[in-house]
Amino acid sequence: MATKVSDYVLHRLREWDVDHVFAYAGDGINGLLAAWGRADNKPKFVQARHEEMAAFQAVGYAKFSGRVGVCAATSGPGAVHLLNGLYDAKLDHVPVVAIVGQTNRSAMGGSYQQEVDLLSLYKDVASDFCEMVTVPEQLPNVIDRAMRTAYAKRTVTAVVIPADVQELDYSPPTHAFKMVPSSLGASASAPVPTPDDIARAAEVLNAGEKVAILIGQGARGARARIEVLAETLGAGVAKALLGKDALPDDLPYVTGSIGLLGTRPSYEMMRDCDTLLVVGSSFPYTQFLPEFDRARAVQIDIDPFMIGLRYPFEVNLVGDACATLDALLPHLKKKKHGAWRKKIEKDNATWWEVMQRRAAVEADPVNPEYVVHALDALLPGDVMVAADSGSAANWYARHLRFRGTMRGSLSGTLATMGPGVPYVIGAKFAHPDRPAIAIVGDGAMQMNGMAELITIAKYWQEWSDPRLVVAVLNNQDLNQVTWEMRAMSGAPQFLPSQALPDVHYADFARSVGLDGVRVEKPGDVEGAWHRALACDRPFVIDFRTDPAVPPIPPHASLDQIEAAALSLIKGDSDRGSVVRQGIKAKVQEMLPGHHRDPASGGQERSAGQ
Repeated sequence: MATKVSDYVLHRLREWDVDHVFAYAGDGINGLLAAWGRADNKPKFVQARHEEMAAFQAVGYAKFSGRVGVCAATSGPGAVHLLNGLYDAKLDHVPVVAIVGQTNRSAMGGSYQQEVDLLSLYKDVASDFCEMVTVPEQLPNVIDRAMRTAYAKRTVTAVVIPADVQELDYSPPTHAFKMVPSSLGASASAPVPTPDDIARAAEVLNAGEKVAILIGQGARGARARIEVLAETLGAGVAKALLGKDALPDDLPYVTGSIGLLGTRPSYEMMRDCDTLLVVGSSFPYTQFLPEFDRARAVQIDIDPFMIGLRYPFEVNLVGDACATLDALLPHLKKKKHGAWRKKIEKDNATWWEVMQRRAAVEADPVNPEYVVHALDALLPGDVMVAADSGSAANWYARHLRFRGTMRGSLSGTLATMGPGVPYVIGAKFAHPDRPAIAIVGDGAMQMNGMAELITIAKYWQEWSDPRLVVAVLNNQDLNQVTWEMRAMSGAPQFLPSQALPDVHYADFARSVGLDGVRVEKPGDVEGAWHRALACDRPFVIDFRTDPAVPPIPPHASLDQIEAAALSLIKGDSDRGSVVRQGIKAKVQEMLPGHHRDPASGGQERSAGQ
């Protein structure tokens, strides 16, 4: 039997070591589906419940594996559905290749069923490479360039293949005019700035007395060098959320996350420093960086198109984080760990006491901060964690301390709802021998997480470690938006848009062959985590949490405080609980080192116990 174009596409993906394609079927890719049957399902077709979820699973796979994620969808609506997940990949600089079907070439331009101008539609999301295959001889070049570009630029690429082209016999490009041969592979490269630029950066960093470092996901492979850097400069290290797992949180000078979801030590370190070094991050919120006239600054980033953004940097170093730090470190003078470093470490220790006390604040029925804080000490050493957008991301950012080889991610730049559960599905296909946890709000769970429990039920028995825990913060409120309405608009909660129905998520999990439990008392929180992490199958914990617990930023502006107060005056439906919980949460920052244990009936005990 002759090799068809569809057969060759899968063959070329296998040659690129693609072992999974996250997808949903449709007649626009019938030729590819038939080829999968002839190829003994290699690479493995992973069936999501929706094309958007397939794209999110490809993003999760790429984020947790470091390899290109591949997704596929049919023409028209299937290709449209992929877009949100693909934009998530593009904005977080994650390599993903989308393979999408199209109507037959003979029908193009005829307003045919499901005909969408996919090259125009994908022009932005796959701006670095988006091509349609119209003759077999375009292969393998189109597949190779899509893969190579996704890897090299850490971005989204797309290949559109009309249905009739999929069924054509494959013939390779020949040694002839206007034929484009191709080859596999791309060697790794590690660009390094010039010696003059390295010397200029060293001068700035050596001159500083109060050095702050901000790292992002681009510093993940440079962990050991960042540790040497911080020790040499006597600096503290804050982390953008996408770089939360780039450096262990149990180092005393690591101040944790930065920004609206960040910590107070990170905020104060940026406020008071006189020198800033940013490595591998495009953290966008300028107001959380030092005042422009206060600090001299250096940036290191591998992407020349992302360099020099966010702050008036004095020196911009375009280069790989590891290679650039290897060149820079010998030029740095070791600083004495004086008052600046000691203050950072003291503030950091105090902050974790505050977090412990805030987690212990009584709530109705369960404090969401306690739910995530209780997980911190129970995290398996090789865990993979995904948080969804919303208030769940606040507690993920502030209460989980990553150590060792723990990994974590979320939708950092697009901040879209819904990727938490599909992310961990993609992560489990990347590392089936590692446990995974998704922390999601009930809004995201109702949007698409419940359907993806069916995907988990379909595949979990293929994973060597079956542990996948979905923790739902069930407060019957679109909580992050509610608090943004209060703090930014001075508007009370608008119940028709914000109130969510109560769903028994654990019951649904059990109905599809998984396990789960509903938790309505603080004393049951730790037990539920233990049970979930010891279960022989994926597990859903339905935590009934209090929507009035405020995600207070590390520094609330006067405008935000006035707006929140105005929302209560205007008659917020939950104003009594909001006032009580807001006061109790804020008071924890001013108390001495004692807290109450919510699991023991609220009895006070020393923070050191």
